Amino acid sequence: MARSTVRPVVRLTSAAGTGVTYVTRKNRLNDPDRLVLRKYDPVAGRHVLFREAR
Repeated sequence: MARSTVRPVVRLTSAAGTGVTYVTRKNRLNDPDRLVLRKYDPVAGRHVLFREAR
């Protein structure tokens, strides 16, 4: 099966600089800019911003 180009897989990296990453999908039509989510960083032990890496 072909993967959709509208919903690509993106990697989110921690803004705290701990090296923790999350993998998710995003809709390019609704979010054309880089995705920023607030998620839990187990190394930092708290919620931090995770930004889309390209």
